[in-house]
Amino acid sequence: MIEFHQVSKQFDHRTVVDQLTLNIAEGEFTVLIGTSGSGKSTTLKMINRLIEHDTGHIRFAGEEIRRFRPAEIRRRMGYAIQSIGLFPHWTVEQNIATVPSLLKWPRARIRERVTELLALLNLEPELFRDRYPHQLSGGQQQRVGVARALAADPEVLLMDEPFGALDPVTRAALQLEIARIHELSGRTIVLVTHDIDEALSLADRIVLLDQGRIVQQGAPAVFLTDPVNDFVRDFVGRSDIGIKLLSLETVSRYARPGELPQGEPRGEPIAEHLSLRAALSAFVSQRVDTLAVVDGQGQPVGVLHFADLLRRERA
Repeated sequence: MIEFHQVSKQFDHRTVVDQLTLNIAEGEFTVLIGTSGSGKSTTLKMINRLIEHDTGHIRFAGEEIRRFRPAEIRRRMGYAIQSIGLFPHWTVEQNIATVPSLLKWPRARIRERVTELLALLNLEPELFRDRYPHQLSGGQQQRVGVARALAADPEVLLMDEPFGALDPVTRAALQLEIARIHELSGRTIVLVTHDIDEALSLADRIVLLDQGRIVQQGAPAVFLTDPVNDFVRDFVGRSDIGIKLLSLETVSRYARPGELPQGEPRGEPIAEHLSLRAALSAFVSQRVDTLAVVDGQGQPVGVLHFADLLRRERA
């Protein structure tokens, strides 16, 4: 889908991206991560030609990106950023409709698409479509920014630190929304972050950059279980790798199926799709040693035992 071959970029005679070779598969959720100045945002912006590369080749859908007009390639790639950039004097509906309007979609189709996206991002359409950005919370504005990036049904969604300015609760909720959108749509997503926990929870593949070069790439579990050097170990956090591994597995895998809680219920049920890390927090906060597990419809599917988590950690 997106291919970098020996791509370099300099600013003021300083190399920011250095001989980068990278392939991003169709439908993959790729997270570019690294310290400040590692070249991750520059790499992202070269994909939609917001920044032009100096040397090497970048291909999109098999074609060198310089064969596309910048406006054409940007219409095929949604782009969401931390600062959001909503037009303050346009309504939510007008903001989301920006690219479909440029593409001259019929008004009825635009309205239908706005309704669909607001519902997808858990914003009640009739409540939010006529509001203005200043009437929204930061999290709601960010949701509208994502909806605008998705409006013309792009082939690729590019996201540059999209949740960096949000509080932890709102950030976690939006991460779940993006994961859900990826699961539902199968869209190719490339996200830039400096947050390793965000990368571990969202990515199919993580690409760790340092000084414009790839240090390691692979599935999240590989970074935790097989780091290639001390830089990677320090970046992912040596002291809490076990806790981070819990975030990669779901409750459904360790719940005892068909079992029912014994005696009076002593804790709130947890959803089977939650991570084991979230389950551990629930055990600690509720001071229980078993938790009922429910499916998406709230129906019981089994019981998770705290002792099973301990056995997993010792394994």
